[in-house]
Amino acid sequence: MKVKTSGIIGVIGALLAHGGVAWGIPDKGGILDQLEEYNQVTEIQQLTSVQQLRDVSPTDWAFEALRSLGERYGCIAGYPDRTFRGNRGISRYEFAAGLNACMQAMERLLAQGGTLPSEDLDRLRRLSKEFEAELAALQGKVDKLEGRVAFLEENQFSTTTKLTGQAVFGLASILNGQKNGASEKIEKVPVFGHRTRLELNSSFAGKDLLYTRLTTGNFPDFAETAATGQATLAFSQPNNNNVGVEVLYYKFPLTDNISVWLEGTGGAMEDFTETISLLDGDGAGGALSKFGTRNYVYYHPPGAGIGFKGDWEKWKLSVGYLAFSAASPRRKEGLFDGPYGILGQLGYNPNEDVAIAFTYAHGYNIPEIANISGKFSNIIGLSGDTLKASYNTYSLTMSWRLAENFVIGGWGGYSKVKTLTSYDDGNTVIGRGTSDLWYWAVTLGFPDLFKEGSLGGIIVGMPPWQTRSNIRVNGERLGGEDSSIHVEVFYQYPINDNISITPGVVIVTRPGNDNRNDPLVIGTIRTTFSF
Repeated sequence: MKVKTSGIIGVIGALLAHGGVAWGIPDKGGILDQLEEYNQVTEIQQLTSVQQLRDVSPTDWAFEALRSLGERYGCIAGYPDRTFRGNRGISRYEFAAGLNACMQAMERLLAQGGTLPSEDLDRLRRLSKEFEAELAALQGKVDKLEGRVAFLEENQFSTTTKLTGQAVFGLASILNGQKNGASEKIEKVPVFGHRTRLELNSSFAGKDLLYTRLTTGNFPDFAETAATGQATLAFSQPNNNNVGVEVLYYKFPLTDNISVWLEGTGGAMEDFTETISLLDGDGAGGALSKFGTRNYVYYHPPGAGIGFKGDWEKWKLSVGYLAFSAASPRRKEGLFDGPYGILGQLGYNPNEDVAIAFTYAHGYNIPEIANISGKFSNIIGLSGDTLKASYNTYSLTMSWRLAENFVIGGWGGYSKVKTLTSYDDGNTVIGRGTSDLWYWAVTLGFPDLFKEGSLGGIIVGMPPWQTRSNIRVNGERLGGEDSSIHVEVFYQYPINDNISITPGVVIVTRPGNDNRNDPLVIGTIRTTFSF
């Protein structure tokens, strides 16, 4: 039931409307939702003058009543942004919450030896009698919530840390494919495995975050079976169920617009850089393959370092440096002497439906962007003390929501890879030179397809393809290679808020960038549990 308010009675009913919403409405959610609403009461600002309210002017009909209540009893409250929002409708429970606040203010005044005008006492008695049931119910709800808060405080996991996690179960098999120039058939062995993550999110000042991720799993990387990284699924975790700290970083605000990431271990460029892809669920959701998840420019090996992210309405800027053997005391390794990667990205969001970003990446001795290419992967495998290499990658990523249930996205990039030294082990001789690689993808996303919370996806693209190379291996130039086309279709269906099932298929033509190989076909069903 709604009440129409007028005069001082209307003002009392509107007082602490925010608090009334938090305390007075009937139970609609779980205990966590109620406690979140209860916690919002602490954000209400008690005001001593109506002049402090930005949306109340002397011409408003209730201005004098508000001014009188503020000066007499000090029981006016506003939202954190110093607004009163007096035109919104209120329920009887909300009216009771505001009435209760003013009754308490009047009781304090009487306890201090003050007096109340007789007309206010008369109104107060009438209102108290009329809203006796609501006031009693309100007190009961407050007592119940306070009891629940006390229980959670006594039994909480930590006052600073929240535990979240994911468990991904994957059933998959290579259904077709050849490797090594069609000389071998790829084994069609179904596998079932998992990738499990536990995440500790700690905050010590409210806006900072100490993030720790423990990971284990046994889902294989099909790259070894298929002899190409084009077969890698995004949730592969082939570490034989060993548990370890995979990621550790500390994030804090430097200014109102700039945040800093101190990456202790396992740091990734996407930690502080927006990948601008609806289908990027980091293996637990969205795309099933590594290629379809995000632009390859972000796939630097994990390391330690520092990252910055600036956010200015329509513009976003990210810059970071990661060293991949930062904790090693060996010569030519460590934080600055060994393999490293640098990334910078400038993003532009003209509105909430469109996003575009230009990204530049440079790496030394770990040209990750190239290791999916067939010919060049053999060279990358020799990187290290014997063969030095570097790369520069330039890429563009975009996403455009054309309709409520349709988002088109994509990316493309060019990478120049250079061998900085020669290599000779007695059997293989590799000279110095450069290679050019290109890649692209177009993604179609269908959020809330058939059911709210679901996601359909189609990905078509070309994995990194070496178009030119003057690097000589045993005296012969590598030259160009065949291009592969990646096609992926999946549908992520939510069972509930915590469980989803995603069947899908991945097809790669000319796997390993070799037109002699039959197409690679991978079928998979992914089940994700989030908590």
